[in-house]
Amino acid sequence: MAQDSPPLFSASVAGTLRLIFYLALALVLMVLDHRNGWMWRLRYTAAVVVEPVYRLAGLPAAGARALGVAFADRQALTEQNQRLREDLLLANAKLNRMAAVAEQNERLKELLATQKSLGLKVQLARVVGVDLGAERNRLVINLGARDKVRVGQPVIDAHGLLGQVVETLPTTAVVMLVTDPSHAVPVTVERTGLRTVAYGARGSAQLSLPTVPMAADIKVGDRLLTSGLGGRFPPGFPVGTVIGVAPAANGLFQEARARPSADVYRSDDVLLLHEQAEPAGPPAPAANEGPPAELAPTPASSAAAAQPGQAP
Repeated sequence: MAQDSPPLFSASVAGTLRLIFYLALALVLMVLDHRNGWMWRLRYTAAVVVEPVYRLAGLPAAGARALGVAFADRQALTEQNQRLREDLLLANAKLNRMAAVAEQNERLKELLATQKSLGLKVQLARVVGVDLGAERNRLVINLGARDKVRVGQPVIDAHGLLGQVVETLPTTAVVMLVTDPSHAVPVTVERTGLRTVAYGARGSAQLSLPTVPMAADIKVGDRLLTSGLGGRFPPGFPVGTVIGVAPAANGLFQEARARPSADVYRSDDVLLLHEQAEPAGPPAPAANEGPPAELAPTPASSAAAAQPGQAP
């Protein structure tokens, strides 16, 4: 025989009464809540009590989110700061490059002005290497034997004599500066015409004139020019300016020190001097001498002077 299904409500009287009581209580609460809003007030009060518990339970997750945001913001700020520093360095590099180009342009303009003012046959070269020290003061330029550069060729910049070529290679050449201890150039004092020889001073970027006679008139501020003696350097090029005069150690001469006119440590572009061609053929005929054309007699006045008996 099949087992009977359990009844919907318990057969117990106590269970039935409890169910009825709960249903009645629920109805009463629903009516009271609908009329007076007691349940809303109860939920509001319970929310005030329970909300701190919710916040406390959510603190770990909120802290993790805050840390993540802070780390992301710090990383973004660090990357932005790095980009700004790179942009600043790049801008400074461009600015410095523009200043260098402007300065180089000024030097080239000075070289061009020197060439035009003196009417020289020159060759522009660029410095590609330096060898500066206590015993050697030399430059390497980007022209060589293929460009018809020769040993002994004078080298100048926009301010004066820089040195001379001492070695030529196929595409480069070595220039000995006037400040090299092995270099010597005949000079003349522009103010007095005194002739002497200027040597490179050892251990300094200066010139030394060790054989100036004791009675010679030379003083600080005098300009030194190439004298042209020896035929190596054309006359008239600035060599230096006297910055000091004192008796030599041997007591027989005066020794003068001079500052080079050329920018021996700053020149990036230089000029190589070529021998000036001698004029071919006989000299040009001299200009006709006599009174100016406007004072010369006219043909009519000449005829009247030839016949004094006739009336004018």
